Amino acid sequence: MQRRRLFPLLAAATAVAWSPRWATAATPAAAPAPPPGTPFDATTVIDLARALAAKPFEPPDTTLPDELRNLKYDQYRSIRFDTTKALWGGQGTEFQAQFFHRGFLYTSRVDIAQVIGGRAMPIEYVPDLFHFDHVPKPKIDNLGFAGFRIHAPINRPDYFDEVCAFLGASYFRAVGRDQVYGLSARGLAIKTADPTGEEFPVFKSFWLERPPILSGARAAASQDPLSMTIWALLDSPSTSAAFQFTIHPGSDTIFDVAVTLFPRTDIAEAGIAPLTSMFYFDADSRSAIDDYRPAVHDSDGLLMLTGSGEQLWRPLANPAMLQFSAFEDTAPIGFGLLQRDRRFAHYQDLEASYQKRPSLWVEPIGDWGQGSVDLVEIPTKEEIHDNIVAFWRPHEPLKAKSEVEFKYRLHWCAAPPPPRLPRATVTQTRIGAGHDESTRLFVIDINGDRLTSVPDTATLSARVNASKGQITHVVVQPIPQGGWRISFELTPGREKLIELNAQLFGADTPLSEIWLYRWTV
Repeated sequence: MQRRRLFPLLAAATAVAWSPRWATAATPAAAPAPPPGTPFDATTVIDLARALAAKPFEPPDTTLPDELRNLKYDQYRSIRFDTTKALWGGQGTEFQAQFFHRGFLYTSRVDIAQVIGGRAMPIEYVPDLFHFDHVPKPKIDNLGFAGFRIHAPINRPDYFDEVCAFLGASYFRAVGRDQVYGLSARGLAIKTADPTGEEFPVFKSFWLERPPILSGARAAASQDPLSMTIWALLDSPSTSAAFQFTIHPGSDTIFDVAVTLFPRTDIAEAGIAPLTSMFYFDADSRSAIDDYRPAVHDSDGLLMLTGSGEQLWRPLANPAMLQFSAFEDTAPIGFGLLQRDRRFAHYQDLEASYQKRPSLWVEPIGDWGQGSVDLVEIPTKEEIHDNIVAFWRPHEPLKAKSEVEFKYRLHWCAAPPPPRLPRATVTQTRIGAGHDESTRLFVIDINGDRLTSVPDTATLSARVNASKGQITHVVVQPIPQGGWRISFELTPGREKLIELNAQLFGADTPLSEIWLYRWTV
């Protein structure tokens, strides 16, 4: 079974040099030509965003010939970038860029420039940059692009792997070493899960700074970590914004993000550092699923490290109805959507390789003040739909005509970065029938460094709470293969929604993170 993602990321290969058309313009011999492009520095995009916010919003240009606008999924996938024309290919840099064609769902024009020596030079679209296998070749130039992807040698030194891609609205993805694409990040979320409809800001322009050119012995001796910088201009009816992404590919791929927002209107429902993922089913939620695989998801839980030092784990769900949860906090240490389960046997999918999907951890930089980590869970009957959204919502609305800055670090990783999580972690949640029809049995497995030295005969206890209903038969047992198990039964009665939490204790010392769960009929 092959999952057909709506974020197509095409196969990549090592590329060679490409000289864009601006680089070949003739220069009169009588007078020196001015340097190509326009001046560019760290404030350029901020100034553009500020000026843009002072004007009424203009929707992105979606003008396309019918043969591109009406493409089917497989037709769009057949339009392939010519990898021999990758930007910076063969120039001795540690990065290359390739571009996505417009069409299918990706009709909005995105303008892209490269920055060299403080000058920004547009990268022009021409049809010859692409192979058109099952689609007529466009007869016009200047179509712009739908997005781009960045390649760097993160798995082996002689091959440029695809590291990240920006495509569609303000969505982008990345991977670390030995990972495959999974969940996405976004530039900004506005009115997510609002009954009046969500607003989707778009990246309308990008500037890619050419990485340093290394050659010969200098390239071989370079021990500096890989990094490159991308600037982006975002726009929507409610706000414009300037983004700076400094990308560090590697075992974990890290994005250092700085964003300056210029709201046109008051924004009460702004989502900062939004994450978007897919959860279809797992061991606790597959009773109505007819599928050979034990689990299907890009992420299995939301982890939060609060400003007060609490460690919270909320397993994800594919609910019968849309669910919205808000976890209030002040100055959060971090939050993210994680794929904790890394065992192939728990997925059994040779093509999707869900065990290799990255976790995405948000590390705020500076004091984000009061707000909440919000979680939206949307019902889905297919794995092709991203149905999970998480983000930080500031307590105070973003005010019109203001300038608001946020800085944070995104870790595309197998697990959150050091320092180590202070408490043992939940590795599995299972739910089934209790001792009779009126009860539900919950089984929570926990493991971690703090439990490795606890003897099997130790007296551990679990504190389990429910907002409604009744908790009975709380039991804590060692697992022979390592770790401990909490089990309990819930008698919901006539209740339709119950919030649960549980934590493992040794005497009065908390040993595990706090497990959170929303039970619904």
